Formats: sequence, structure tokens, C-alpha cells
Amino acid sequence: MKMHQLAIAAIFAVGVAQAAPVKVALVETLSGPQASTGLLYRSAAQYAIDRINAAGGWNGDKVQLVDYDNQGGPAGASDKLKAAIADGAQFIVSGASSAVSGQLTEDIRKYNLRNPGKEVVLLNVGADADELTGEKCQFHHFRFSANAQIRVKALIEVMKKENAIGSKVYAINQNYSWGQDFQNATIANESVGGYKVVEKTLHDVNKIQDFAPYVAKISAANVDTVITGNWSNDLLLLMKAAKAGGLKARFGTTFLDQPGNIANAGDAATGHYISHLFNAEAGGKEGDAFAEDYKTKTGHYPAFIEGQTVFGMLMFAEALKNTKPEAGKLNVNLWALTLEKTTLKTPLGDITMRAEDHQALAPVVVSVVSKDAKYKVDGTDMGFKPVALLTGAQASTPVQATCKMKRPS
Repeated sequence: MKMHQLAIAAIFAVGVAQAAPVKVALVETLSGPQASTGLLYRSAAQYAIDRINAAGGWNGDKVQLVDYDNQGGPAGASDKLKAAIADGAQFIVSGASSAVSGQLTEDIRKYNLRNPGKEVVLLNVGADADELTGEKCQFHHFRFSANAQIRVKALIEVMKKENAIGSKVYAINQNYSWGQDFQNATIANESVGGYKVVEKTLHDVNKIQDFAPYVAKISAANVDTVITGNWSNDLLLLMKAAKAGGLKARFGTTFLDQPGNIANAGDAATGHYISHLFNAEAGGKEGDAFAEDYKTKTGHYPAFIEGQTVFGMLMFAEALKNTKPEAGKLNVNLWALTLEKTTLKTPLGDITMRAEDHQALAPVVVSVVSKDAKYKVDGTDMGFKPVALLTGAQASTPVQATCKMKRPS
């Protein structure tokens, strides 16, 4: 009888050991006027999770992806984080806003301090403010995209080599952490680029409906190049106003591949530059294969932040694969230590995770808008033609002195 009871207990124990699937929560803006970027994050995350599960998931279970609509702001994201944790999420994916990710990383840091053994990790796939791997760096935050310093450095170095930057630059950016970082990086790279920032503007985020007055100011400054870290409606409407105003200046950007920008700019976009983390053409045959598979699964080629999100989630999966369960559960701290030693091979080159600040060192592509590009965008005859492909090491910038990461004992 006792043996029979022990057998039942053993079977039950095995059931318990396999009853803790890894749950990933996507906390993004999925409704309203700012939802376009959040929906691309969801598309990319779902594609990656499907690949993870097709390869067997983790510990015999499928990895679960659950959506939480943050409704566009830090307060909503904070509420959704609480709901996701209550629902059992161990990993939070977010990226569309540095303000949102700044709130999430701080909330997660405090939660983990209060709940040892139940840690939660932020997988940052797109929020690029310097502070997230600087003064706000923490062990349970990993950034798979690039910060402003990395993006601007690559952009300026390549535009300079291409004789495409000139001597006079106008910096226009959104007035919050990311935009301020981008402006500061543009000024810091003056000597590298051989230019002078003759005027700079910081404006409200996603509140301006008409950028014509800003385009008039840029025209009056008679600059060669406009450097901007704008994204979402602030870049879409800036491109639209630049076309309507007949602005002749070249743009140097990092989010020009957001769907709609080239259509809004029209032929005037030809010759504009972008530093970004994915361009299928830059990946050769492997890049083409990835792009075609993504299109087969989602209905469209990977654009904007989708490539970097997929690679970030596959890096998450690589570390997951190499983390053994403990009593049927995932030890999140052990997974994090594994990720610090993980290298992911992508069509563009290797991505590694820097342990000191949890900043991914990923290849950066600098492309120019051209009719010769292989992949056309926005239903136009233009696309992004790769000009240079920098390795993660070439594109990297040093660990910020403000990062004082406290690691688990």
C-alpha cells in the first residue's frame, strides 16, 4: 500500500515538475493612435515564440506569450506589469518607449528586491535611452537594441565617409530622455563628422500635428543635414512637412524604416540615411531567407524594429535552452547569468551580451534611401540600400560610468 502511494506521489511530482511553463508578457501600446509600433513588436515577438515552440519549447512545455496593452504611457505599463506578474509572467517584453521601459525597469527592480526567488526580467527590445544601461542599469534588465550613442556614432562615421553630411547640421528631437540623448550624441560627434550643430530643437512628444513651422526653421538655418532620433507620428509628420515645404536638406535618422515614412517623404527621401539593426539585403542569402520566412509567417517583410526584436527573443531562447530546470521551474537568475555568456549568430553577424551593463553588442547597418534597394517599402520604388555593416564590436561604445550594477550573491 505504501509503495502504491509512493508511486502515485512520484507521478504527481513529475506532473508538478512539468507544470511550470515559461510565460512571457508583452507590455506594449496595442490600441489607439500610437499602436502601430506596438503591433509590430507583437508580430515579431509572436514569430520568435512560434520558432521557440517549434523547436520544443522549454522543459517539455510551450513558452507562452501573453499581450498586455499599456495604453501608451508609463502609468498604464506599471499597472499591466502588476497584472502580468500576478498571472505568472517571468519575462516582460517591451521597447516602444524609453519612458515606459524606464518605469518598467524600476518597478521590476523594486519587485525583485521584495520577492527573492520569484525574480522577473525585462527584455528590452527597443527602448534606447542611455540611462537604461547607465544610471538605471540593473541585473534584471537586458537591452537587445542599441542606445543613442551607438546609433549616432555609426550614422555619423558612415555619412562622413560617404561625404554625405556637410558642415552644417540641424538637430531636431523629441523632448524626453531618448530625444535628449540623441541630441547630445549628435553634438558630441561634431569633430568625428566634421560639422557644426548650428541649431537644435526639442519638441513635445507625439502632440504636434503640423511640423511646417519646424521645417521653416530648418530651411531658414540653411543646413546641409538634419539629424533626428524622432519616431512614430513625430517622424511621419516631419517627413510629410519636409516634402510639402520642399526642404532640400538631407536627413540622418535611426527610425526612417518605420512604415509610412518613405511614402510621406516621397522622392525627396532619396539620399536620406539611417542607422538600424536590421536590413535583410545586408544579410545576403541568409538575410533573404529570414525575410522570406518572416513574410510567409506574418504576411509582410520584417521592417523597422521587427528584425531586432526577433533576434532579441531568439537570444532569450538560446539562453533558455541552456538553462536546466530546478524542480521543474526556471531559475531566472541562472538564466540571466547564462544569457551573459550567450552569442547569437544572425544573418548580419554575431550578437553578444555585455555582462557589465547588459547591453547587447549587435551589428549595425547604415543604409541610404535608394531606388536600387532590393526590398522596396511603402508601395514605392524606393528602399534602404546598405552602405556599411558594422560588427557589434565596431559599433559599440564603452560602458557608461553611471552603471553600477548590483549582481545576485
